[in-house]
Amino acid sequence: ARKYGLSNLTVLIDFNDAQISGRARDIMPVNIKENYEADGWKVLEVDGHDFEQLLAALREAERDEVNPVAIIAHTVIGKGISFMENDVSFHGKPLTKDQLAKALKELELEDDTEKYIQMRSLLPLKKHKPLHLEYDIKVNIPQPRTYTTKTDNRSAFGKAVNDIVKENANSETPVVVVDCDLAGSVKLQEVQMTTPDRFLELGVQEHNAAAVAGSISADGVITFFADFGVFGVSETYNQQRLNAINHTNLKVIVTHCGLNVGEDGKTHHCLDYISAPANWMGFKVIVPADPNQTDRAVRYVAKTYGNFVVAMGRAKMNPIMNDKGEPFFGDEYTFEYGKIDVLREGPDATIIACGSAVENAVKAADIVSKRITILNVSCPLDLDEDTLRQRLSNKNVIVVEDHVSKIGLGALIAKFCLERGIPVKRFESLGLNEHAVSGPYAALYDIYGLSAEKIAEKMRSMLE
Repeated sequence: ARKYGLSNLTVLIDFNDAQISGRARDIMPVNIKENYEADGWKVLEVDGHDFEQLLAALREAERDEVNPVAIIAHTVIGKGISFMENDVSFHGKPLTKDQLAKALKELELEDDTEKYIQMRSLLPLKKHKPLHLEYDIKVNIPQPRTYTTKTDNRSAFGKAVNDIVKENANSETPVVVVDCDLAGSVKLQEVQMTTPDRFLELGVQEHNAAAVAGSISADGVITFFADFGVFGVSETYNQQRLNAINHTNLKVIVTHCGLNVGEDGKTHHCLDYISAPANWMGFKVIVPADPNQTDRAVRYVAKTYGNFVVAMGRAKMNPIMNDKGEPFFGDEYTFEYGKIDVLREGPDATIIACGSAVENAVKAADIVSKRITILNVSCPLDLDEDTLRQRLSNKNVIVVEDHVSKIGLGALIAKFCLERGIPVKRFESLGLNEHAVSGPYAALYDIYGLSAEKIAEKMRSMLE
């Protein structure tokens, strides 16, 4: 708030020093005033039971044109009720009927509880109506870029989002990006340089950034929140779950996913970028196969209302080519959410892959045979039944993913086939079943069975 000059912001804190386990000061040191002051806020302290003090503090805060203001209202839990006052045990439990009647009598208030109990009993027990929070998106989406040489997906994202932000600098629907001190790594530096007023740097506070980004996105602003996979998915899991509940319009772009991070090691190998967002009901997940599909997926999510995760690795990748040696996701390609891309067509077997595993899947098919179908499933949570039924029925199938295999793409495909009655001859899932060591990503792919050679070896054994 101090950084962005939000002098019109006032926070009112009801501080009664009580929590479920006892006095807050006894559970863990509480320094609310000092914390706010350290962040550059002006702090006012009042008796929270004195309305005149509260009103005076609010007026002072309103007149302050320089500082954000925090008003700490010191209160007493259960104030005015003999058996509740200063008893922290009431912080986390309701009153009994007898206690409620006694409390209302002491407060000289009418006890009309039965009326409300009766009203509640007449309410139907049913699902809530779905919340449809949505606004018109009025942005211009510039023409996509096509890459013909080795490029990392995150750079393709950075250029695409910069194109979008610049194009819509004066659009009716604003576009902003939120960063957590990783602009150079997640490739937001071009936005930071070209349109700094659309670049929000929130520092190393991912939980706060995810909450702020979600709130902004729900208030008419297209918001890209870019971070490493372990921070944007794993670290901020609950904030993203709340964004899902609130039907925000957030675009979560997570880079450095999977073993593709390589030397950063197991603490930074995000292996749940499909499975974790699957629990944020309503979020859609896109795992693009190369820089060209990344570019088009980013432009798609910018113009489409809803919560999206777009996940990618760190390393540079060769663009996926068609059988004519041209970019598969090139100038004629349009991203369609849920569509499965048939990269190669052949009768012998089918390899399914997503993200950074696609390049090795294509190479493996070339090693083994030209008669193998390759499917790129960039939208693992919304599968295309027609494509899968046509190309998996009575086939040998291998699923390859840089993700935990038990709860990733392989598990989703297997469940889908069982539920839809798609008969598969043999099914193998290649992914991660342990936390990996640190090392160059190509070496890790070989160690954990995701290299082109190891995929080809598995396919040969299936075809024998």
